[in-house]
Amino acid sequence: MTLLQAIILGIVQGLTEFIPISSTGHLVLAEKLMGLDRTLTPEQVTAFIAVIQLGTLAAVVIYFLREIIEITSGFISGTLAWVQGRREAEVRAKARMGWLIIIGTLPIATIGLVAKKIIEGSLTKNLYLISASMIIWALILLLAERVGKRQKEMADLGVGEALVVGFAQVFALIPGSSRSGTTIAGALLAGVTRETAARFSFLLSIPAVAASGLLELKEALNGVEGIGATNIAVATLMSAIVGYASIAFLLAYLRRHSTYLFIAYRLLAGLLLIGLLVAGYLRAN
Repeated sequence: MTLLQAIILGIVQGLTEFIPISSTGHLVLAEKLMGLDRTLTPEQVTAFIAVIQLGTLAAVVIYFLREIIEITSGFISGTLAWVQGRREAEVRAKARMGWLIIIGTLPIATIGLVAKKIIEGSLTKNLYLISASMIIWALILLLAERVGKRQKEMADLGVGEALVVGFAQVFALIPGSSRSGTTIAGALLAGVTRETAARFSFLLSIPAVAASGLLELKEALNGVEGIGATNIAVATLMSAIVGYASIAFLLAYLRRHSTYLFIAYRLLAGLLLIGLLVAGYLRAN
């Protein structure tokens, strides 16, 4: 992997991690277009992607730092007060968001560990699978836009919404689905407003992305002969910078617009991929 290739992959990761068009799908496609699938193993590619996600993790942590501090502080103080026997609404309110993020993370934490070998395998790099996921989740997001009531704000979220979004996040383990795409779709189906859906999606991504990146960090660093420590660092930095801008853009965009633009993009990209595969311009694996 060259430095230029690392920079490109970092930019792609930052652009697509938070916008609901599939970061992993675009990274796998970029990797294949640059020929990296012939020089790196599927395990190295998976590890590299997981590690540069730490850049986008840094972006979301920095962007939501004030909220994260408030949530963490409220979770600790509220939970301790509840353990001490205080059951008033104020105590529950302080701890609420922290518990919702924990509850919403349980599905992907459980299934992610069980299916780790499958996720890292070559099957999940298959472009037919990626293109199908892009199309299927575009249609699900379209359904969510059409039937979602979009009335609930952050203060209205409960265990039910957290579980719906949490189980939707599990499908992000399939390349082409998009973590933000699946979770925003799940939130919209649960009646959440678009901006709140994106905001909760980003907060819910923090534990999952952190765990994934840290678990793969050792493996990726062990593979520096094929990837390069400098390439990893530069790609991660680029993903952080571009990722921060992507968060700001999407939240501002969803205050006034629907997700139809991203739905159309996913449909066109998925169909284009299938066309290129059938025509023989791209290899599925």
